[in-house]
This record gives sequence, structure tokens and C-alpha cells, in this order.
Amino acid sequence: MIPVRAGFFMKIFNKQGFSLPELMIVVVIIGIVLSIAAPYYIDYLAEQRLKGAARMVMSDLMAARQKAVTTNQKVKVSFGGTHVYGIWNDADNNGTVADNEGDNLAMDIYPSYYDVTFSASANPVFSARGTASMATVTLTSARTGRSKYVKVAITGRVKTDDTP
Repeated sequence: MIPVRAGFFMKIFNKQGFSLPELMIVVVIIGIVLSIAAPYYIDYLAEQRLKGAARMVMSDLMAARQKAVTTNQKVKVSFGGTHVYGIWNDADNNGTVADNEGDNLAMDIYPSYYDVTFSASANPVFSARGTASMATVTLTSARTGRSKYVKVAITGRVKTDDTP
């Protein structure tokens, strides 16, 4: 049998953490990776805000259509400005919807989607049967310059699209 000294294994496994040069190399590598990834991540977040704003406008338009069918009244979505739109219903049942008539639902996309603006080709009006006047809402990201389009068809269908 070969005698083994007790201190032999202690010298091999005697490391107590990382040295300063090893830590500095890791910090430099992390810094390089972050400096490359940060601009892409910022653009990614801007793109997600644009998609979120388009989904919000689309869901509010679909809710306006549902409200028109449910209440058996015309419902108008008025786009004014670059961040605010209102949803009105024909409370007096005269066949036309005026701004500030009926339920006043003012929607603002600015708090959640601060770098997204929109413009609309027309203010869609949904009838009690669910049909609508055609309109296209263009949402644009100030950061990336990209746009999303929310389209209202004459049948009342609301969808998002990447092309005008």
C-alpha cells in the first residue's frame, strides 16, 4: 500500500474564490454584451408599445361595435388629437351620433404608450346591426418610425394590419 499524505489533496483544492483579474474580465465581457444589446432592446420595447397601442384601439373599436348591437343604438368613435379618442352613443335615438352625446367614454393611450401617436381617416360609426362606416386608424411609433393600421370594414369587422 502506498502511503498518502493528508495535506496532498488540500493543496490541489485550496482555491478560495475568484481572483481580481478573473472578475475584471467577466465585468468587461458583460459590459461589451450589454453595449451591443441595449439599442436592440430599446427598439424592441418601442415595437411592443406600438403593438400594444394597436391592440388597445382595436379592442375599443370592437367594444364599440358590441355596445351598438347590445344597446340597439348607433355608436361613434371620435378620434381627435394624437392620443385621445372618445366613444359616444346615440342617446336621443335620432339616428345621428354627436360628440358629447350619450355615454362619454374618453380613452387616452398616452400613459401606457407614450411614444405612439395616431391619426384616423374617418370616425367610424357602428350601427345597431353591427355594420360600420369604413375607417383606418394609423398608429406610429416616434422611436422607430414604424406604423400599424387598425382597419374597420363596412361589415363591422375590426383588424390590425402592417400595410395601409
